[in-house]
Amino acid sequence: MAIVEARTTYAAAASYMLGWDHVELWVGNARQAAHFLASAFGFRVTAYAGPETGVRDRCSWVLEQGDMRFVVTGGLQHDGEIVGHHRRHGDGVRDLAIAVSDVHAAFDAAIARGAAPVREPHEVSDDDGTVVLASVATYGDTIHTFVDRSRYRGVFLPGYDDDNLPPEPAGGPVGLRKIDHCVGNVELGALERWVDFYEKTLGFDELLHFDDAQISTEYSALMSTVVWDGSKVVLPINEPAEGRKGKSQIQEYLDYYGSPGVQHIAMRTDDIVGTVAELRRRGVRFLRVPSSYYDDAKQRLGDLDLPWAELEALGILVDRDQDGHLLQIFSETITDRPTVFFEIIQREGAKGFGAGNFKALFEAIEREQARRGNL
Repeated sequence: MAIVEARTTYAAAASYMLGWDHVELWVGNARQAAHFLASAFGFRVTAYAGPETGVRDRCSWVLEQGDMRFVVTGGLQHDGEIVGHHRRHGDGVRDLAIAVSDVHAAFDAAIARGAAPVREPHEVSDDDGTVVLASVATYGDTIHTFVDRSRYRGVFLPGYDDDNLPPEPAGGPVGLRKIDHCVGNVELGALERWVDFYEKTLGFDELLHFDDAQISTEYSALMSTVVWDGSKVVLPINEPAEGRKGKSQIQEYLDYYGSPGVQHIAMRTDDIVGTVAELRRRGVRFLRVPSSYYDDAKQRLGDLDLPWAELEALGILVDRDQDGHLLQIFSETITDRPTVFFEIIQREGAKGFGAGNFKALFEAIEREQARRGNL
Protein backbone atom coordinates (compact mmCIF):
# COMPACT_ATOMS: atom_id res chain seq x y z
CA MET A 1 0.00 0.00 0.00
CA ALA A 2 2.80 2.44 0.82
CA ILE A 3 4.31 2.08 -2.65
CA VAL A 4 0.95 2.68 -4.34
CA GLU A 5 0.37 5.79 -2.24
CA ALA A 6 3.88 7.07 -2.94
CA ARG A 7 3.34 6.67 -6.67
CA THR A 8 0.24 8.86 -6.54
CA THR A 9 1.92 11.48 -4.34
CA TYR A 10 5.46 11.77 -5.71
CA ALA A 11 6.95 12.00 -9.14
CA ALA A 12 9.59 9.32 -9.81
CA ALA A 13 13.15 10.15 -8.83
CA ALA A 14 14.12 9.38 -12.44
CA SER A 15 11.98 12.27 -13.66
CA TYR A 16 14.48 14.71 -12.11
CA MET A 17 17.58 13.05 -13.60
CA LEU A 18 19.74 14.90 -16.12
CA GLY A 19 22.52 12.33 -16.66
CA TRP A 20 25.75 11.22 -15.03
CA ASP A 21 27.47 13.73 -12.76
CA HIS A 22 30.51 11.65 -11.77
CA VAL A 23 31.74 8.19 -10.82
CA GLU A 24 33.76 7.99 -7.60
CA LEU A 25 36.13 5.13 -6.86
CA TRP A 26 37.49 4.48 -3.38
CA VAL A 27 41.03 3.17 -3.74
CA GLY A 28 44.13 2.31 -1.75
CA ASN A 29 46.31 5.00 -3.33
CA ALA A 30 44.43 7.86 -4.96
CA ARG A 31 47.55 9.61 -6.28
CA GLN A 32 48.62 6.50 -8.18
CA ALA A 33 45.09 5.78 -9.42
CA ALA A 34 44.81 9.33 -10.77
CA HIS A 35 48.17 8.97 -12.51
CA PHE A 36 47.04 5.69 -14.08
CA LEU A 37 43.78 7.14 -15.44
CA ALA A 38 45.65 10.14 -16.81
CA SER A 39 48.62 8.37 -18.36
CA ALA A 40 46.86 5.22 -19.58
CA PHE A 41 43.39 6.53 -20.51
CA GLY A 42 44.10 10.18 -21.32
CA PHE A 43 42.09 11.87 -18.57
CA ARG A 44 43.06 15.35 -17.34
CA VAL A 45 43.37 16.00 -13.63
CA THR A 46 41.13 19.03 -13.03
CA ALA A 47 40.78 19.34 -9.24
CA TYR A 48 42.13 18.06 -5.93
CA ALA A 49 40.94 17.89 -2.33
CA GLY A 50 42.98 16.86 0.69
CA PRO A 51 44.74 18.27 3.76
CA GLU A 52 46.15 21.09 1.64
CA THR A 53 42.58 22.27 0.88
CA GLY A 54 41.20 21.72 4.37
CA VAL A 55 39.90 18.15 3.90
CA ARG A 56 41.37 16.04 6.71
CA ASP A 57 40.15 12.47 6.18
CA ARG A 58 40.81 11.83 2.48
CA CYS A 59 42.60 12.77 -0.71
CA SER A 60 40.51 13.03 -3.88
CA TRP A 61 41.55 13.71 -7.46
CA VAL A 62 39.02 14.73 -10.13
CA LEU A 63 39.70 13.58 -13.69
CA GLU A 64 37.82 14.62 -16.81
CA GLN A 65 37.63 13.67 -20.47
CA GLY A 66 34.84 14.66 -22.84
CA ASP A 67 31.66 14.80 -20.75
CA MET A 68 32.99 12.28 -18.21
CA ARG A 69 34.10 13.03 -14.68
CA PHE A 70 35.79 10.45 -12.46
CA VAL A 71 36.85 10.98 -8.84
CA VAL A 72 39.43 8.72 -7.17
CA THR A 73 39.53 8.94 -3.38
CA GLY A 74 41.86 7.41 -0.82
CA GLY A 75 41.39 7.44 2.95
CA LEU A 76 43.83 9.07 5.38
CA GLN A 77 42.47 7.60 8.60
CA HIS A 78 43.33 3.95 9.30
CA ASP A 79 40.00 3.39 11.04
CA GLY A 80 37.96 5.51 8.60
CA GLU A 81 35.14 4.52 6.28
CA ILE A 82 37.20 4.74 3.08
CA VAL A 83 40.04 2.56 4.38
CA GLY A 84 37.48 0.05 5.67
CA HIS A 85 35.80 -0.03 2.27
CA HIS A 86 39.14 -0.69 0.61
CA ARG A 87 39.99 -3.40 3.12
CA ARG A 88 36.75 -5.23 2.25
CA HIS A 89 36.66 -4.69 -1.49
CA GLY A 90 39.98 -3.50 -2.85
CA ASP A 91 39.78 -0.63 -5.33
CA GLY A 92 36.18 -0.20 -6.44
CA VAL A 93 33.32 2.10 -7.34
CA ARG A 94 31.64 3.70 -4.33
CA ASP A 95 29.35 6.27 -5.94
CA LEU A 96 27.45 6.41 -9.23
CA ALA A 97 26.48 10.08 -8.89
CA ILE A 98 23.60 11.45 -10.96
CA ALA A 99 22.96 15.07 -11.90
CA VAL A 100 19.40 16.10 -11.06
CA SER A 101 17.30 19.23 -11.39
CA ASP A 102 15.94 19.04 -7.83
CA VAL A 103 17.84 17.09 -5.16
CA HIS A 104 15.15 17.37 -2.50
CA ALA A 105 12.41 16.12 -4.84
CA ALA A 106 14.52 13.25 -6.23
CA PHE A 107 15.58 12.16 -2.74
CA ASP A 108 12.09 12.46 -1.25
CA ALA A 109 10.59 10.45 -4.11
CA ALA A 110 13.17 7.68 -3.68
CA ILE A 111 12.77 7.50 0.10
CA ALA A 112 8.97 7.54 -0.13
CA ARG A 113 9.18 4.46 -2.35
CA GLY A 114 11.50 2.56 -0.05
CA ALA A 115 15.11 3.61 -0.79
CA ALA A 116 17.48 3.57 2.17
CA PRO A 117 18.94 7.03 2.90
CA VAL A 118 22.71 7.40 3.15
CA ARG A 119 22.79 11.18 3.55
CA GLU A 120 19.86 13.57 3.48
CA PRO A 121 19.80 16.67 1.26
CA HIS A 122 22.38 19.24 2.31
CA GLU A 123 24.17 22.22 0.85
CA VAL A 124 27.93 22.76 0.56
CA SER A 125 29.13 26.26 -0.26
CA ASP A 126 32.18 28.41 -0.84
CA ASP A 127 32.93 31.65 -2.68
CA ASP A 128 32.05 29.96 -6.00
CA GLY A 129 28.48 29.13 -4.97
CA THR A 130 26.46 26.23 -3.61
CA VAL A 131 26.01 22.57 -4.50
CA VAL A 132 23.10 20.49 -3.19
CA LEU A 133 23.74 16.79 -2.51
CA ALA A 134 21.90 13.74 -1.15
CA SER A 135 22.64 10.01 -1.29
CA VAL A 136 20.70 6.74 -1.29
CA ALA A 137 21.93 3.15 -1.03
CA THR A 138 21.84 0.57 -3.78
CA TYR A 139 23.42 -2.90 -4.19
CA GLY A 140 26.32 -3.78 -1.87
CA ASP A 141 28.18 -0.72 -0.60
CA THR A 142 27.40 1.25 -3.77
CA ILE A 143 25.44 4.49 -3.51
CA HIS A 144 23.78 7.01 -5.80
CA THR A 145 24.41 10.64 -4.95
CA PHE A 146 21.97 13.17 -6.42
CA VAL A 147 23.82 16.35 -7.40
CA ASP A 148 22.53 19.82 -8.28
CA ARG A 149 25.42 22.11 -9.20
CA SER A 150 23.33 24.67 -11.10
CA ARG A 151 24.34 27.38 -8.59
CA TYR A 152 28.03 26.50 -8.54
CA ARG A 153 30.85 27.76 -10.76
CA GLY A 154 33.84 26.19 -9.00
CA VAL A 155 36.08 23.37 -10.24
CA PHE A 156 34.08 20.49 -8.69
CA LEU A 157 32.84 20.92 -5.12
CA PRO A 158 33.72 23.14 -2.17
CA GLY A 159 36.92 21.79 -0.66
CA TYR A 160 38.51 21.21 -4.07
CA ASP A 161 40.88 23.49 -5.96
CA ASP A 162 42.90 23.41 -9.17
CA ASP A 163 46.18 24.71 -7.78
CA ASN A 164 49.43 22.87 -8.58
CA LEU A 165 47.83 19.99 -10.46
CA PRO A 166 49.78 17.38 -12.47
CA PRO A 167 50.52 18.34 -16.09
CA GLU A 168 48.47 17.24 -19.07
CA PRO A 169 49.06 13.54 -19.85
CA ALA A 170 51.62 12.76 -22.52
CA GLY A 171 50.46 11.18 -25.76
CA GLY A 172 47.86 11.88 -28.38
CA PRO A 173 44.15 12.45 -27.81
CA VAL A 174 42.22 9.35 -26.78
CA GLY A 175 38.76 10.51 -27.83
CA LEU A 176 36.61 9.11 -25.02
CA ARG A 177 33.44 11.23 -24.87
CA LYS A 178 30.97 10.07 -22.25
CA ILE A 179 29.77 7.23 -20.05
CA ASP A 180 27.61 4.83 -22.06
CA HIS A 181 26.58 2.54 -19.18
CA CYS A 182 27.70 1.22 -15.78
CA VAL A 183 27.30 -2.48 -15.01
CA GLY A 184 26.59 -3.93 -11.57
CA ASN A 185 26.98 -7.52 -10.34
CA VAL A 186 24.63 -8.92 -7.69
CA GLU A 187 24.41 -12.30 -5.99
CA LEU A 188 22.46 -15.32 -7.26
CA GLY A 189 18.73 -14.76 -6.85
CA ALA A 190 18.99 -11.00 -6.32
CA LEU A 191 18.57 -9.73 -9.90
CA GLU A 192 14.78 -9.45 -9.78
CA ARG A 193 14.90 -7.61 -6.45
CA TRP A 194 17.30 -4.96 -7.75
CA VAL A 195 15.46 -4.53 -11.03
CA ASP A 196 12.34 -4.02 -8.92
CA PHE A 197 14.23 -1.47 -6.81
CA TYR A 198 15.18 0.62 -9.83
CA GLU A 199 11.73 0.37 -11.40
CA LYS A 200 9.54 0.95 -8.34
CA THR A 201 11.85 2.98 -6.11
CA LEU A 202 13.73 5.19 -8.58
CA GLY A 203 11.25 5.11 -11.46
CA PHE A 204 13.51 3.48 -14.07
CA ASP A 205 12.25 1.35 -16.95
CA GLU A 206 13.48 -2.05 -18.12
CA LEU A 207 15.33 -1.66 -21.41
CA LEU A 208 16.53 -5.21 -22.16
CA HIS A 209 16.79 -8.63 -20.52
CA PHE A 210 19.17 -11.50 -21.32
CA ASP A 211 18.78 -14.96 -19.78
CA ASP A 212 21.39 -17.65 -19.22
CA ALA A 213 20.57 -19.30 -22.56
CA GLN A 214 21.80 -16.15 -24.33
CA ILE A 215 24.85 -15.44 -22.14
CA SER A 216 26.63 -18.71 -21.54
CA THR A 217 29.42 -21.12 -22.41
CA GLU A 218 29.88 -24.72 -21.33
CA TYR A 219 31.63 -23.43 -18.20
CA SER A 220 29.58 -20.50 -16.94
CA ALA A 221 26.56 -18.29 -17.51
CA LEU A 222 24.82 -15.19 -16.26
CA MET A 223 21.51 -13.39 -16.47
CA SER A 224 21.29 -9.66 -17.05
CA THR A 225 18.64 -6.93 -17.08
CA VAL A 226 19.26 -3.39 -18.29
CA VAL A 227 17.39 -0.58 -16.55
CA TRP A 228 17.52 3.10 -17.44
CA ASP A 229 16.03 6.47 -16.64
CA GLY A 230 14.68 6.73 -20.20
CA SER A 231 17.49 8.97 -21.38
CA LYS A 232 21.14 8.88 -20.24
CA VAL A 233 21.54 6.82 -17.07
CA VAL A 234 21.85 3.19 -18.20
CA LEU A 235 22.49 0.43 -15.64
CA PRO A 236 22.79 -3.22 -16.66
CA ILE A 237 22.61 -5.58 -13.65
CA ASN A 238 24.04 -9.11 -13.76
CA GLU A 239 23.63 -12.17 -11.58
CA PRO A 240 25.40 -15.54 -11.90
CA ALA A 241 23.52 -18.55 -13.23
CA GLU A 242 23.80 -22.11 -12.01
CA GLY A 243 24.24 -25.40 -13.79
CA ARG A 244 27.55 -25.00 -15.67
CA LYS A 245 30.92 -26.76 -15.26
CA GLY A 246 32.81 -23.79 -13.85
CA LYS A 247 32.51 -20.62 -11.80
CA SER A 248 30.73 -17.70 -13.46
CA GLN A 249 32.72 -14.51 -13.99
CA ILE A 250 30.03 -12.84 -11.88
CA GLN A 251 30.62 -15.22 -9.00
CA GLU A 252 34.38 -14.68 -9.26
CA TYR A 253 33.75 -10.94 -8.99
CA LEU A 254 31.51 -11.42 -5.94
CA ASP A 255 34.07 -13.67 -4.27
CA TYR A 256 36.89 -11.17 -4.69
CA TYR A 257 34.92 -7.96 -4.14
CA GLY A 258 33.16 -9.42 -1.13
CA SER A 259 29.72 -8.11 -2.05
CA PRO A 260 27.68 -6.87 -5.00
CA GLY A 261 29.22 -3.89 -6.76
CA VAL A 262 30.07 -2.16 -10.03
CA GLN A 263 31.81 -4.52 -12.46
CA HIS A 264 32.62 -2.25 -15.38
CA ILE A 265 32.15 1.19 -16.86
CA ALA A 266 31.54 1.56 -20.60
CA MET A 267 32.93 4.72 -22.21
CA ARG A 268 31.73 5.98 -25.58
CA THR A 269 33.95 7.05 -28.48
CA ASP A 270 33.19 8.17 -32.03
CA ASP A 271 36.34 6.49 -33.43
CA ILE A 272 37.06 3.22 -31.69
CA VAL A 273 39.93 2.33 -34.00
CA GLY A 274 41.77 5.56 -33.19
CA THR A 275 40.85 5.34 -29.50
CA VAL A 276 42.00 1.74 -29.02
CA ALA A 277 45.18 2.29 -31.04
CA GLU A 278 46.09 5.21 -28.75
CA LEU A 279 45.15 3.29 -25.61
CA ARG A 280 47.35 0.39 -26.67
CA ARG A 281 50.21 2.82 -27.30
CA ARG A 282 49.70 4.04 -23.74
CA GLY A 283 49.98 0.50 -22.40
CA VAL A 284 46.32 -0.41 -21.81
CA ARG A 285 45.80 -4.19 -21.95
CA PHE A 286 42.65 -5.67 -23.44
CA LEU A 287 41.04 -9.10 -23.36
CA ARG A 288 42.15 -11.24 -26.29
CA VAL A 289 39.80 -13.00 -28.69
CA PRO A 290 40.90 -15.74 -31.12
CA SER A 291 41.33 -14.91 -34.80
CA SER A 292 38.51 -17.36 -35.55
CA TYR A 293 36.13 -14.76 -34.06
CA TYR A 294 36.72 -12.55 -37.11
CA ASP A 295 36.04 -15.37 -39.57
CA ASP A 296 32.64 -15.80 -37.95
CA ALA A 297 32.03 -12.04 -37.60
CA LYS A 298 32.68 -11.41 -41.28
CA GLN A 299 30.19 -14.13 -42.17
CA ARG A 300 27.56 -12.58 -39.89
CA LEU A 301 28.32 -8.94 -40.62
CA GLY A 302 30.33 -8.92 -43.84
CA ASP A 303 27.89 -6.53 -45.51
CA LEU A 304 29.05 -3.77 -43.14
CA ASP A 305 31.71 -1.48 -44.56
CA LEU A 306 34.28 -1.82 -41.76
CA PRO A 307 38.10 -1.82 -41.56
CA TRP A 308 38.19 -5.52 -40.73
CA ALA A 309 42.00 -5.83 -40.80
CA GLU A 310 42.36 -3.00 -38.26
CA LEU A 311 39.57 -4.37 -36.08
CA GLU A 312 41.27 -7.77 -35.95
CA ALA A 313 44.70 -6.27 -35.30
CA LEU A 314 43.32 -4.25 -32.39
CA GLY A 315 40.95 -6.94 -31.05
CA ILE A 316 37.74 -4.92 -31.51
CA LEU A 317 34.42 -6.80 -31.55
CA VAL A 318 31.43 -6.03 -33.80
CA ASP A 319 27.71 -6.62 -33.40
CA ARG A 320 24.43 -5.22 -34.63
CA ASP A 321 20.76 -5.02 -33.80
CA GLN A 322 17.66 -3.77 -35.60
CA ASP A 323 18.79 -0.14 -35.15
CA GLY A 324 22.38 -0.36 -36.42
CA HIS A 325 25.75 -1.75 -35.37
CA LEU A 326 28.28 -1.22 -32.60
CA LEU A 327 31.95 -1.86 -32.00
CA GLN A 328 33.33 -2.68 -28.55
CA ILE A 329 36.37 -3.91 -26.64
CA PHE A 330 36.99 -4.78 -23.00
CA SER A 331 40.07 -4.03 -20.94
CA GLU A 332 41.66 -6.47 -18.58
CA THR A 333 40.78 -5.73 -14.96
CA ILE A 334 42.33 -2.43 -13.87
CA THR A 335 42.62 -3.48 -10.22
CA ASP A 336 44.70 -6.10 -8.39
CA ARG A 337 41.60 -8.12 -7.58
CA PRO A 338 39.82 -9.39 -10.73
CA THR A 339 36.88 -7.05 -10.34
CA VAL A 340 36.66 -3.68 -12.14
CA PHE A 341 37.35 -3.17 -15.84
CA PHE A 342 36.48 -0.75 -18.66
CA GLU A 343 34.60 -1.17 -21.92
CA ILE A 344 35.20 1.06 -24.95
CA ILE A 345 32.19 1.29 -27.26
CA GLN A 346 31.25 3.03 -30.50
CA ARG A 347 27.59 3.06 -31.44
CA GLU A 348 26.45 3.44 -35.02
CA GLY A 349 22.72 3.41 -34.34
CA ALA A 350 22.69 0.20 -32.27
CA LYS A 351 21.00 0.45 -28.89
CA GLY A 352 22.00 -3.01 -27.65
CA PHE A 353 25.00 -4.27 -25.73
CA GLY A 354 26.73 -6.66 -28.12
CA ALA A 355 24.69 -9.82 -27.58
CA GLY A 356 26.39 -11.42 -30.58
CA ASN A 357 29.74 -10.99 -28.82
CA PHE A 358 28.74 -12.49 -25.47
CA LYS A 359 30.20 -15.92 -26.23
CA ALA A 360 33.55 -14.50 -27.42
CA LEU A 361 33.70 -12.17 -24.43
CA PHE A 362 32.86 -14.92 -21.96
CA GLU A 363 35.48 -17.22 -23.40
CA ALA A 364 38.08 -14.45 -23.21
CA ILE A 365 37.20 -13.83 -19.55
CA GLU A 366 37.27 -17.55 -18.83
CA ARG A 367 40.79 -17.80 -20.23
CA GLU A 368 41.82 -15.15 -17.69
CA GLN A 369 39.95 -17.00 -14.93
CA ALA A 370 41.77 -20.20 -15.86
CA ARG A 371 45.13 -18.38 -15.64
CA ARG A 372 44.15 -17.31 -12.10
CA GLY A 373 43.06 -20.87 -11.22
CA ASN A 374 39.44 -19.78 -10.68
CA LEU A 375 37.55 -21.42 -13.55
